[in-house]
Amino acid sequence: MIASVFSKSRPFNYILVTVLLVLCYFIYQFQSAGTASGASFSWFEVIQKGVILLLLVASLFITNFIAKRNGLSKDNSYSALFFVSFLLFIPSAFDNFKIVLSSFFILLAMRRLISMKSLLTPKEKIFDASLWIFIAALFHFWSILFIFIVFVSIIFHVSGDYRNWVLPFIAFFTVGILFIFFSLLIDKEWLDVVWNQTGTDFEFYYLEKSASNAALVLYALFSVVFLLSMIFTMSKRPIIMLASYKKVIFISLISVLIYIISPEKSNSLLLFGLMPISVLATGFIEINKDSVLKEIVTATVLACGVLLFIFQL
Repeated sequence: MIASVFSKSRPFNYILVTVLLVLCYFIYQFQSAGTASGASFSWFEVIQKGVILLLLVASLFITNFIAKRNGLSKDNSYSALFFVSFLLFIPSAFDNFKIVLSSFFILLAMRRLISMKSLLTPKEKIFDASLWIFIAALFHFWSILFIFIVFVSIIFHVSGDYRNWVLPFIAFFTVGILFIFFSLLIDKEWLDVVWNQTGTDFEFYYLEKSASNAALVLYALFSVVFLLSMIFTMSKRPIIMLASYKKVIFISLISVLIYIISPEKSNSLLLFGLMPISVLATGFIEINKDSVLKEIVTATVLACGVLLFIFQL
């Protein structure tokens, strides 16, 4: 039933998933405030939490926009459903302002790069995407690895023009010079904050709750299934879409790498992979003709998201 409801792109579906996201966000915040005895939020914290919610809702619609506008999904709302479902796997992201902000900028970059298949204004798209990625790196340094997708996009679409290869470096120096200037002008500690993020850590001792372990394992399991499905069914996809699907696969793999090497580990880092796993899951549903399998998969992912969210409160 769930798969059939979201098989069409109806306004009701987007209202439904948005309400689910907002409802769960407020439940998490009230639960966090209730757990901390005597806790009260300052106006700054209230504004920050409001911004986090707005960024998550915006990320939901940008993900859906990327999927539909670039032909990565048909006329359905599966990508929005899967985005919210997998977001519920990682409620800790509701409190991680820097990761939410960094992942939002990465989404803006990926929107520009995936649309490069149209070959319209490629130079602007390369520069814009590079700029967003380097800005995202100021909030979580290892998101800088997504710059690899810029060069992959250049190879796929516009490798013949040498000027396209220079644009990411121009964007790097633009962000770097502006950041250093404002750091020296306003607060020199900004430089230390970014520098301290450049380390690596391959330990995974941060998981204390069994529900967090279960969320990580199930998220990884679904990711592998949807990724392998996309790889093995690539020959059935439209030829014009192959470059876009390959970029989604690369984005997914880079998000895993970021999780592995980031020094301050938490399940919030899985936020970088929400867009690609939503697109891959949508591709899995669309390529399968078995309506029963579609219902089982969508219901399972949604049910796991809701249950894991409840258990992690």
